[in-house]
Amino acid sequence: MKDITDKNITKRRAVAQAVLHAKPATITMLRNGQLPKGDPLPVAKVAAIQAAKNTSQIIPYCHPLHLEHIGVEFDVQDNHITARVEVTAFYKTGVEMEALTAVSAAVLTIYDMTKGVDPSMRITDHYLISKTGGKSDYQVQTASI
Repeated sequence: MKDITDKNITKRRAVAQAVLHAKPATITMLRNGQLPKGDPLPVAKVAAIQAAKNTSQIIPYCHPLHLEHIGVEFDVQDNHITARVEVTAFYKTGVEMEALTAVSAAVLTIYDMTKGVDPSMRITDHYLISKTGGKSDYQVQTASI
């Protein structure tokens, strides 16, 4: 791990997103509560929160962090679901890996709970939207969900 001993504690925030593409019939089943494994969105939200909190156990060079906030949102459209995760902490290093790991867990959970009815799903547009609070802020212009 990188030595962050001399870095200052600041408020760190990162937002990441990923998109799960599915057949319109699959989205209809989700909206109507007809998926065999149940509603994947609440389960995916919990998975995202757990993933963010445990990122340092998954990604070898990540520092363990005390996270202040993990926000998870889903935007369900006719042929895709956009997952977006925001993570905030007061620490010496950024939280972008926590946000990226969390959004990955969210879409993978939806995929897992839906694959039985739609094995053709695909995950795309997995990226960091923004990070603030360190010496290098970063922002991508995207449509909000």
